[in-house]
Amino acid sequence: MNEENNELLAALDAQPDVKVGDVVTGEVLAIDDARQVVVGIDGAGVEGVIPARELTSDRDADVNDLVKVGDQIEAVVKMPITSEKEGYSWILSKRQLEARRAWEEIANKYHEGDIVEAPVTQVVKGGLVVDVAGVRGFIPASMIENRFVQDLNQYKGETVKAEIIEINAAESRLILSRKAVLNSERSEALKRIFEELTVGDVVEGKVARMTNFGAFIDLGGVDGLVHVSEISYERVSQPSDVLSVGETVKVKVLGLDPEKERISLSIKATQPGPWESAAENAPEGTVLEGTVKRVVDFGAFVEVFPGVEGLVHVSQISHEHVDNPSDVLKAGDKVQVKVLDVNPDRQRLSLSIKALTEAPARENNDNGDHERRNGNNNNNNRRNNNGGRKNNRRDSTPMNYSTSEEEGNATLGDLFNLKDFD
Repeated sequence: MNEENNELLAALDAQPDVKVGDVVTGEVLAIDDARQVVVGIDGAGVEGVIPARELTSDRDADVNDLVKVGDQIEAVVKMPITSEKEGYSWILSKRQLEARRAWEEIANKYHEGDIVEAPVTQVVKGGLVVDVAGVRGFIPASMIENRFVQDLNQYKGETVKAEIIEINAAESRLILSRKAVLNSERSEALKRIFEELTVGDVVEGKVARMTNFGAFIDLGGVDGLVHVSEISYERVSQPSDVLSVGETVKVKVLGLDPEKERISLSIKATQPGPWESAAENAPEGTVLEGTVKRVVDFGAFVEVFPGVEGLVHVSQISHEHVDNPSDVLKAGDKVQVKVLDVNPDRQRLSLSIKALTEAPARENNDNGDHERRNGNNNNNNRRNNNGGRKNNRRDSTPMNYSTSEEEGNATLGDLFNLKDFD
């Protein structure tokens, strides 16, 4: 009996000592209702359990789909547990073992400054959580873009290219920067873009982002600005009213400034100008409805087509005298106008409001005309009477009259109006 006890004690002493952090293997003995896997640790004579959370990161996964009774499984010893029901045992973790090996692989494979592609697994307050070959990495919010980003949720589920700026396997610390990659790519793209583009070129790009003053267009790693005034010939209050992020647009290069790394673009310059069809759509005599855009001392500018404004001169506003156009018109007024003249080459359009209204009748107009006619008759009679007296004097005192061309070849009959003597 003593010999048997001695053999049992010797066998127990020969079994390996299980410690936290050890990597062990064992056979799956059971899968219980508590969603944990019971494992008999090889050569230790003890059991360990792997909770579902230590088996996979997928909370919805079914443990029975991942392991079967009788499978051999490898895990790391995480911590001891004591239970009156189950006795002395260990908590094991398959996930922790996979993470440890992934860290070892990363430490051997990557170094600070290396570029990796990593899917974004989580968006947190301070930045993005990414997966780098099974290792949890972190991109701080300040290192995501080379500009401020309001909403980080747009990156969730995306795969981003980032540079490793800190790697520490012992502390499980992996910090990356997407901004560093973008800056490097932008420098190369800037060099290429400024070598390829010239002012006047028409190219395609995608709307990258928008502000109140315009839209930034991605030309292939470099953004150019379309000012809000260059989006359309029509007035645009907000770029987002007519454009959307990701939309492909044609743009014309208006300016290039390599020193300031600025590119000025225009969308409307790629579209037919409104003045090109102005002569066809608004020939002389056409009646149009327009909107008063602004009022100046000498008249009012009225928009009759998007991007086409004509001038209603102060003299063409009303049949009555207008001292100040602002007394009659204001910006935003809808008015009917008649086209007086159109010159597309000079982008000038002359309009009239009063041409569409009837001139008011003048008071006592007939009486005045009658008085003027009577006055003219009286004047003629006086001239005739005076003429008779002059003719009498001419009979007594003959005068010499020239009939030269300097006097218009007049005859004596013309000068004396001989019919008066009939």
